[in-house]
Amino acid sequence: MNNTEAKFILQGYRPSGADAADATFAAALDQARRDPGLQDWFSREQAFDAAMSAKLAEIAVPAGLREAILAGGRVTVSEHRTRWWQHPALMAAAACLAVAAVATLALFSHPAEAADDFSTLALRDTLYNKAHGGHGVEAGALQAFLMSPKMRVGESLPVDYAALRRSGCRTLNLDGREVLEICFRRDGTWFHCYIAQRTDFPEIRPGSSPALSEVKGAGVAAWSDSAHLYVVVTKSGESAIGKLL
Repeated sequence: MNNTEAKFILQGYRPSGADAADATFAAALDQARRDPGLQDWFSREQAFDAAMSAKLAEIAVPAGLREAILAGGRVTVSEHRTRWWQHPALMAAAACLAVAAVATLALFSHPAEAADDFSTLALRDTLYNKAHGGHGVEAGALQAFLMSPKMRVGESLPVDYAALRRSGCRTLNLDGREVLEICFRRDGTWFHCYIAQRTDFPEIRPGSSPALSEVKGAGVAAWSDSAHLYVVVTKSGESAIGKLL
């Protein structure tokens, strides 16, 4: 099974996990576990499906909708019958479907931009992935630099991207594009710094000043220099990130 086949199958996997024991998905799930890029795609698909389900769940179904739909199927065309748009129950059904369509359009018309994807990858990796760490002289040197109390995030970092990658720095995959991670600690708090090459994400135009946010209790700072994109995440919240500025 290749990734294209796995994606086709996994698109039908319910975000509730109700299909975990279904043999139909077994091979595709196994493929996702082996392929980090496919796993990232699957995680985003599940998040999107969950958001879609939550939005649709907010729509109140009009009373008598089922009966109205069934009745509509038995209506024959007649000049003397009430037009469907003059029938209150059918109008309610149409309104419900229209709201669902608007909810769907709202989600699909704002696909995750690359900047959001990069930050989302960093956030998800920090919150849910326990396999952090790396090795190599270059990674150790950058880690020591980030741990220095005098170092402020939001500035250009001494990054030799190729050397970090060669030496064994932890590498993540985002749609075939590599992202490096360096973990560091300040005053007992762990931070995760994610670094990407600007040439790999030409569509991203982040500011040179760090943009701060807090998502799911985690603090996030994103900025860039002429060569690299940076996202620093900590589980300790935005206030902890603020101390690095």
